[in-house]
Amino acid sequence: MQTKILTLIIVLCFVAPFGPSNDAKADSLDTPEIQHVLFLVSDDLKASALGCYGNGLCKTPNIDRLAKEGMVFENAYCQGLWCAPSRTSFMFSRYQGEGKTNLGQCFREAGWHSARVGKIYHMRVPGDIIAGTDGNDVPSSWDERFNSAGLEAHTPGHYACLNLNVFTDALENRQSTRMPHRMFVTVRYDGNGADQPDSKSVTKAIELLKEYHDQNMFLAVGFVRPHYPNVAPQDFFDHYPWEAMPLPEAVENDLSDIPQTGLARIRNDNNKIGEHPDNQRRMWAGYYATVEFMDKQVGRILDELEQAGLRDSTAIVFCSDHGYHLGEHGFWQKSNFHEEVTRVPLIISAPGMPPGRTTSLVELVDIFPTLTALTHIKTPSDIQGKSLVPILAVPSQSVRTTALSINHKGKANNSGHAIRTPKWAFMRYKDGTEEMYDMEHDPLQFTNLAEQSELQTIKKSLMTQLQQRLSDAQINK
Repeated sequence: MQTKILTLIIVLCFVAPFGPSNDAKADSLDTPEIQHVLFLVSDDLKASALGCYGNGLCKTPNIDRLAKEGMVFENAYCQGLWCAPSRTSFMFSRYQGEGKTNLGQCFREAGWHSARVGKIYHMRVPGDIIAGTDGNDVPSSWDERFNSAGLEAHTPGHYACLNLNVFTDALENRQSTRMPHRMFVTVRYDGNGADQPDSKSVTKAIELLKEYHDQNMFLAVGFVRPHYPNVAPQDFFDHYPWEAMPLPEAVENDLSDIPQTGLARIRNDNNKIGEHPDNQRRMWAGYYATVEFMDKQVGRILDELEQAGLRDSTAIVFCSDHGYHLGEHGFWQKSNFHEEVTRVPLIISAPGMPPGRTTSLVELVDIFPTLTALTHIKTPSDIQGKSLVPILAVPSQSVRTTALSINHKGKANNSGHAIRTPKWAFMRYKDGTEEMYDMEHDPLQFTNLAEQSELQTIKKSLMTQLQQRLSDAQINK
């Protein structure tokens, strides 16, 4: 009986709402002391590319290992559709623009050593990677920072620009910076990958873990891959014969019910990649090869934590800044609110927290207050995210009823906002056009229901929820 009462008390504590608080203890649990926080951020990684999210082709044993040890958030959503706004958003836990205190700075001011390795804030890829420069980094975040340079598309090896159908081993005249051609580039080469930016980043991260093994450290490690160009050793490409790569499901007249504002900027019907189905398969092969290469680097960090005896005192977050289109609906890259872009992987492993999976809706802005809650650090008053600690403790719990995504591109017509509920995805653009999908019956989003007369009451409710979210988030519409 005493055990049942104690269990009830613990559960009731977890159910209490968690949000921004000036009292760190109000959002914290009596968990084992966390000495290190490891924040791993991938780039352009769609959730569906990972084994732990159901992919049976792409080999991600190390991220899958982390997933078995932590909480897998199956419905995590980014707030910005592009690198810069998304990364600023989760680093400041703000829906739009910078706040007073960023995540690295928060740990730094709490007396932790705060370090950045690789791409955390936005860096131009490949420009800043080739040059080894900081990009849009915020110096106040860090006690030290390290940039991982690489040759990118100019890496010696077999180069392909797949929308232009160019294949060569020569280094001359390679597309590296011109849009949109640069996003269709793969390079496979002989070597072990030690010269690649992500490998360099992990080597430095391991050095820092050794140096600060007995001190509190917040370590942010930003991977470049699988962001284009898809550069990886030949061994990784060998795992994905392009001839065997399936193309996304397609339906006739798929785009006929999507407003112009909802179309991706780069599509099969406005880019030469649409003329080369075999090269689309090569794009998938290159993407998977670089995902697996990035996964190997994650494994190196996990191995170091275990070998150094730090795993039981380290909280780990793995996520991506946003997803990516690889020909779904004939779309490429990231520029709209469809699920391939807005849904991201999010895995959190923390001492004292049980492993599991949750379907609760969460946002990347929620990472900041979750980490401050877990580490008993005071949470800045101006953050807009919510602590996910209740879900870490009890996966069936929820802290949100909707997830909000934002696309602000100046005067661009495709600027707009979107919300995701457990059943519906709703998007509204600057020009007033809309998309609405029944995610239970149409998870691939083939049928836009926004104009269905019998669903107008539901759409009105979704619009009301969206307006409330924008108001709460202080978004200038």
